Amino acid sequence: MTELYDVAAIGNAIVDVIAPATDDFLSANALDKGAMMLIDEARGVELYGKMAAGIEASGGSAGNTIAGVASFGGRAAYLGKVAKDQLGDVFAHDMRAIGAHFDTPPLLGGPATARSLINVTPDGERTMCTYLGASTEFAADDVDPAVIEAAKIVYLEGYLFDAEAARRAFAKAAGLARGSGRMIAITLSDGFVVERHREALLGFIESQVDLVFANDTELMAMFQTDDFNDAMAQMRGKVKIAAVTRGAAGSTIAAAGQTFDVSAYPVEKVVDTTGAGDQYAAGFMFGLAKGRPLNVCGQLGSLAASEVISHYGPRPLVNLQDLAASKGL
Repeated sequence: MTELYDVAAIGNAIVDVIAPATDDFLSANALDKGAMMLIDEARGVELYGKMAAGIEASGGSAGNTIAGVASFGGRAAYLGKVAKDQLGDVFAHDMRAIGAHFDTPPLLGGPATARSLINVTPDGERTMCTYLGASTEFAADDVDPAVIEAAKIVYLEGYLFDAEAARRAFAKAAGLARGSGRMIAITLSDGFVVERHREALLGFIESQVDLVFANDTELMAMFQTDDFNDAMAQMRGKVKIAAVTRGAAGSTIAAAGQTFDVSAYPVEKVVDTTGAGDQYAAGFMFGLAKGRPLNVCGQLGSLAASEVISHYGPRPLVNLQDLAASKGL
C-alpha cells in the first residue's frame, strides 16, 4: 500500500467556544480548574449563556493535531463524527480548508455536533466543559480501511475511551494499522480519562500501541504514583516511544534505552494553553514521519506548542513549516 498520509487521526469532532474567565467564575459555576468535564446539552446551553464573549473554532484534540501536521506541510487525514447541522458543516469545511482529508459521513438525526466550552483564566489555564453530542456516534463502520492502511502513523485520541462504540472503532483501526505495518499512537488526553479507564487504556497500550503521548499529570495518574521517574520507567516498558510534556519544563522522551530531555521554547506570555499538547503531538509525529531524530521530533513539538499557547485558540495562527525553518528545524 502506497503511503498517502503522514498521520491519520481518529478523534472527537468538536467545535470549540473559547472565552476569558476569572477563577471566581469557575468557582461560582462549580467548574474544576484545568479539567475537562463532560456535560449534557442543557448544561451546555446554561453555561454558554453565562460565558464572556469569545471565539468559536473547529477543534477537538486530534483535529487540532491534524491541523498542526498540515501546517508543518505534512499529509494528514482525519476521521470523526459530526451531525448534518450548521456546526457540522463548519467543522468539515475547516478541516478540508487546511488541506486534510475528511470524509466521514455525517450523522443524520440524533444528537447535534459536539461543542466544548473553554474558559481561560488569566494564567492561561483552560477549563473545558464538553458536550460530546454526535461525536460519540463514531463507530467501527466509520473507520475507512483505505485511510488507515495508507498512513505512516495512526493517531488515536484518548477522549474516545468514554464511548463504547469508539473503543470498538479503535480496535478495528489498530488491527488495520498493525496488519499494514503502520505505527499506532495514542494520547492519554486527560487525567480524568485515565482515572475512568485506567485498566482498559493500559491493556490497549500494552497490546496495540507503539507511541504514547501524555503530560506528566496523566502519566503519573496512569501508574498511580507521585514519582515522575517511576511512572516514566513503567511506561517505557510498555511502548516503543513515550513522549511526555512537562509544561514550562519541556518534555521527556523515552525510547530503546535512551532518554531525551527537550526544553520548552520560551514565549513572551502564556495566553491560552488550549491545544498545547495537541500541537506538541503534531510536531513530534510530523518529525517522526519524516525520519527525524527523536530529540528533533521533540523540538518540533515544543516549537508548535509554544506557538499555540501565545494566543487564544487550539490551532496554529502561523505557518509551522516556515516557523520551523526560521529556527533551523
